[in-house]
Amino acid sequence: MGRPGLSGRVAVVTGAAGGIGAAVARTLVADGAGVVLADVDVAGAEKVARRLREEGHPGRALAARLDVTSPADWQAVCRTACRAFGRPQLLVNNAGVHGLHGVESLGEEEWSTVVDVCQRGTWLGMRALAPLMRLAGGGSIVNLSSVFALIGTGAAVAYHAAKGAIVSMTRTAALEFAPQRIRVNAVSPGIVRTPLTDGLPAGFVDRIAADTPLGRPGAPAEIAAAVHFLLSDAASYITGTNLVVDGGLTAR
Repeated sequence: MGRPGLSGRVAVVTGAAGGIGAAVARTLVADGAGVVLADVDVAGAEKVARRLREEGHPGRALAARLDVTSPADWQAVCRTACRAFGRPQLLVNNAGVHGLHGVESLGEEEWSTVVDVCQRGTWLGMRALAPLMRLAGGGSIVNLSSVFALIGTGAAVAYHAAKGAIVSMTRTAALEFAPQRIRVNAVSPGIVRTPLTDGLPAGFVDRIAADTPLGRPGAPAEIAAAVHFLLSDAASYITGTNLVVDGGLTAR
């Protein structure tokens, strides 16, 4: 069966200035969707959007500034999407930040920042777009969690906590929104080489990759393919799930 197209659908992708977010935006634009690439780094998002337009997708990629912790910014992005393309039916909550410290060394500022961006930002995104999806007749949401919602590392406690909360929020939101024809799923990537992971301590990515049965980090495009599947009609009977894309890491 061929991959169902997304022609005519409208998507908002957060954290779209690079890494997984940019790869998701590219996949959706290539499949016919109009995509708002939202990021606090609006210059970076515009660079990705311009590249997509130059690659043969004119009129389908638009950058917008979004601080995912700001309800006002979410409302502005919703207005931008509606003016440019119509009511959004697709949302990818991808924006996130890392924290590195364990329980005793973690400061309150790091805890607040990581939880605010990863966890609260995901909630605010669902809250902002669900009403528009209802008016559009339904939709699909994918929240980016992490394999570190499922396993421990002995550090990064705020990141583990926030990503675990995303999986729980996804399940309960799926039940809440199912009667409204809105599906909600999560994707939990394993270790993936992105600008975000490039900022991790030296050797961390290589150590996790060495423990991964497939023997390498994932690529952003591989995560984007999973996100695309869950957004598409090929996943029309899937909601409330967490799709783990980790090269076999959690199979150990």
